[in-house]
Amino acid sequence: PYRMPELNYYDEYEDLKANEKVAVIYPIITQSAYDWKGIHDYYAGYCDSCLEAKMHDSYEKTFSASGNGFRILEFLGYQVIDDIDIDKNPAILDNYDKIILLHNEYVTKKEFDAIVNHPKVVYLYPNSLSSQVLIDYTKNTITLLRGPGYPDADIKNGFDWEYDNTQYFNDWNCDNWKFYTIHNGYMLNCYPETFLPNYGYELLKTLKNL
Repeated sequence: PYRMPELNYYDEYEDLKANEKVAVIYPIITQSAYDWKGIHDYYAGYCDSCLEAKMHDSYEKTFSASGNGFRILEFLGYQVIDDIDIDKNPAILDNYDKIILLHNEYVTKKEFDAIVNHPKVVYLYPNSLSSQVLIDYTKNTITLLRGPGYPDADIKNGFDWEYDNTQYFNDWNCDNWKFYTIHNGYMLNCYPETFLPNYGYELLKTLKNL
């Protein structure tokens, strides 16, 4: 039977609960982009013209949107904002001492700038900040502007970001996980979505204390 991943940390709640002004950013744009015939289907080669997707209005906590990680961090008392909150008001990040990024693969330029200029960000999922999208709030759509291989084959990151860490995306075992330092925070060297529900205590403890 399905067990909600956050319940595995019920007994460790006091150890692991958020202890400062920290926000976790729910990747609502990425959740939307992974819709059938959405932007991700263009990348996956299923569709030549899928460069747009409808923006979702609820957190479905899907696998592609790091649902396990999000559920656990929300349970542990981390404050929640999402891509749209930041796109509409980038200064919202000033309210937090630390930001935790999930699999925020698709983001706007405004959001990208706000995140990379915040002094303390934990990049918990590799492959975040890799594709640039535009949000049309009138039509409620997102459109791919620039990303790996689009519109030119030699593009590796939609923002030409020097800290792109997509090379760690395929390590789902996290046997040798560690956080390494970049100029504005810390990056994890593996993709923790299936690791966190059962084996994540030490990782979550480290995350809290970074």
